[in-house]
Amino acid sequence: MSEKMTSKIELNVELDANRVPEKLYWTAQDGGITNEEAKAMMLAVWDSKVQETLRIDLWTKDMPVDEMKVFFHQTLVAMSDTFNRATQDEKMTATMKDFCDYFAEKLELNKS
Repeated sequence: MSEKMTSKIELNVELDANRVPEKLYWTAQDGGITNEEAKAMMLAVWDSKVQETLRIDLWTKDMPVDEMKVFFHQTLVAMSDTFNRATQDEKMTATMKDFCDYFAEKLELNKS
C-alpha cells in the first residue's frame, strides 16, 4: 500500500475589538510560504452533499479600495482559467474572459 501524503494550509486572522480583521496571515509550508501577510482572501469550498458553495471572504480594514478592485479582477481572471482547466469549455471561458475585460474597462484598471 502506498503512503498517503497530506498538505496543510493555515490561515490566521488578527481581529480588533469589534471582530473586524486587522491582519491576515497564511502559511503553506509545501509552497515555501510561512506566515505571509495578506490584505484580502477568498476561500470557496464545495459541499457536494448539499450541492452548495461555502465561502469565507475577508479583508483587512486598511485594504485600499483601488487594490480591492484589482484583487477582484485578478480573481475573476484566475477563476476563468480554473474553469477552463476543470471543464475544457472554451466557449464559456471566452465569455468569462470577455466579462473580465469589461470589468477592467469599467473600473479603468488598464489605464497606465
